[in-house]
Amino acid sequence: MPPWICAFTGRSPQDHAPRLPILKPPWHDLSVRALLIEDDPKLGELTREYLEHRDMAVTLVADGNTGLKEALSGDYDVVLLDLMLPGIGGLEICKRLRRECAVPLIILSARGDEVDKIVGLELGADDYLSKPYSPRELLARIHAVLRRGSPTERPAEVARAGPLVVDRTRRTASLAGTALELTAYQFDVLWILCQAPERVFSRKQIYQQVRSAQDLSPEPFDPSIDRSVDVHLSKVRQALDGASPGASALVKTVRGVGYVFQPDALEASES
Repeated sequence: MPPWICAFTGRSPQDHAPRLPILKPPWHDLSVRALLIEDDPKLGELTREYLEHRDMAVTLVADGNTGLKEALSGDYDVVLLDLMLPGIGGLEICKRLRRECAVPLIILSARGDEVDKIVGLELGADDYLSKPYSPRELLARIHAVLRRGSPTERPAEVARAGPLVVDRTRRTASLAGTALELTAYQFDVLWILCQAPERVFSRKQIYQQVRSAQDLSPEPFDPSIDRSVDVHLSKVRQALDGASPGASALVKTVRGVGYVFQPDALEASES
């Protein structure tokens, strides 16, 4: 077992007995229910143990076929998905999940190449964490994708642009009455732009504001390397066009700078 894995608990590999492929938590009253699809039994058990010591109920699944079935069951608040799996691969699971449900999804993979990350995000993952990862960062990212406002926590926050309504309190967005299917990250990107119309945001500003909205600390961002913001905004535009053809004009690319939300663009395109 690689030394970095032991950093989760500080225990040696000999301290961990073999486990069954699927481990259901014996309790169900915890606030967060996570599905971990990971075929490395030692890493999976160490991750499960770390999260359960932070008051999460974690089900561990070791193959893609069972993982997809569990993920579609509706029993989980978040899915943690490895890419290299026996049976159905992680990217196919991601694709199937996004066709059938909106459960928050974080990819955990040793395949940290930019292409793999972009493909995962394009298929609908809310976040992508490369191995080896810090268990504390994993926990923070889980909390981030689960972050939901409620009316008792803060006053209603709603941005409107003609038929577009983005409700930050309820975490919903609709265009002409049609709900937009957005991941948590994509929703935050749309909110950042539409609550400040006509303001140009750089990719770095969008990236850092999303991290702030998700209670994550700032981190270095190189727009010449990291294309994650572009990927998410592409998905936002697709969702807008899917609800109303031409609505992607609401989000304009400012060449060499970033993006801007233009509330009058939809009206202009219809005239």
